[in-house]
Amino acid sequence: MRVCYFGTYERRYPRNAQVISCLRKAGVDVEEVHVSVWDDDRNGWSAGPAQAARLSAAEARLLTRRPRDFDAFIVGYPGHFDLPAARRAARGRPIVFNPLVSLADTLVADRGRFRAGSLAARALERIDRHAFRAADVVVADTEAQAHFFAELAGLGDVPVCFVGAEDRLFEPGWQMPDEFVALFVGKLIPLQGVDTILAAAKLAPDIRFRIVGSGQLDGLLAEPPANVGHVPWIQYEQLPDEIRQAGCSLGVFGATGKAGRVIPNKAFQAIACGAPLVTADTPAARELLCNEASALLVPPGDAEALAGAIRRLAADPELTKRIAAGGRAAYERRASEEVLGERWREIIERLL
Repeated sequence: MRVCYFGTYERRYPRNAQVISCLRKAGVDVEEVHVSVWDDDRNGWSAGPAQAARLSAAEARLLTRRPRDFDAFIVGYPGHFDLPAARRAARGRPIVFNPLVSLADTLVADRGRFRAGSLAARALERIDRHAFRAADVVVADTEAQAHFFAELAGLGDVPVCFVGAEDRLFEPGWQMPDEFVALFVGKLIPLQGVDTILAAAKLAPDIRFRIVGSGQLDGLLAEPPANVGHVPWIQYEQLPDEIRQAGCSLGVFGATGKAGRVIPNKAFQAIACGAPLVTADTPAARELLCNEASALLVPPGDAEALAGAIRRLAADPELTKRIAAGGRAAYERRASEEVLGERWREIIERLL
C-alpha cells in the first residue's frame, strides 16, 4: 500500500510525525507532499494576517501538485484548508482527514480568540464542516472527540486512533529520581490548565515544579511561585530525557469542553517513557487510563486535588513505581506504534 501524506501540515507536530511513523511500521509506503506554512513558528499554527497570506500562497502551490501512484491520501494537522487541493490531487482516490481539532472549538471555545456567535466564529464553523465533509473519512484521536466531530459536521462513523508517541524517542527508562520534580511540558493555552498547576505549586511549596513552554498565557509566569522553574522551550529530541528525569509528568487540567475530549501528546509521551502521570479525570482520559492503576486522575481545575496527588507520589515511591508501570503497560496495550500502525492501516484499507 502506498499513501501520500499531503498538505500544509505542521511537520514537526507529534500527531503528524506519529501517524507517518506508525504507518511505516505497519508496512505502508508513505511519501510526503508538503508545503511549509507553520514549520518555522515555535508556537505552531495560529490565526492572523501574516499566517493567512502564507497559507493562501501555500494552497496555491498545493493546487499544482499531481502526485501519482498512491492508493490513498492523508491530509495532516492542521489541514482544514487543504481539502480542495487534496481532492484535486487525489483524482477520485480516497482521502483521510486527520484534523486533531475543530478550528471553531479551538479558537473560539478554548482559546477565546473570537467571540462565540461572531462572524468569525460562524465562519470557522463553516470551515470545519466543509473540511470534514470533503474527506472520505475523518479520524479522531478519542471517542469523545469522534462524537463531537460527528455532531458538528453531521458525519456518520468517525473512527478513532489514539495519538501515541514516537517509539524511536520515547522509550522506557524512567526511574525514581533523588529529587522529585513535577514536570509540565506544553503550549501555555487555556486547555492546559497552567493556572491550576501554578495554584497547586503554591499549595505544595516543598515540591519543585518545572514548566517547559510558552504561548498565550505567558503572563501567568511573570511572577511564578518560588518553587516553579520555567523554560520557554527545549528541543523536541531532549523531551524524553526531561520526562525520564522527573518525579512525575503533568497532563492537562483545563475545564474547557475540548480539554475533556482530548488526551494530550504529553500524556502518551510520559507513559511511553514509563513515567508516572497525573492528569485531569475526563471522559477522554478514561478511554485509556485507570485511576490509581495507570495514572492519578484529578478533577479538572482542582488545584488542591492536583497538589494532593503530586504530594502522594513524592511521599510514596512504591505507589509512584506502580503508577509508572501501569501507565507503560497501558501504552503497550493501546497506544504503541505497532498497535496504532495496524489501526491506521485498517482504517485506510476499508476505503480501498
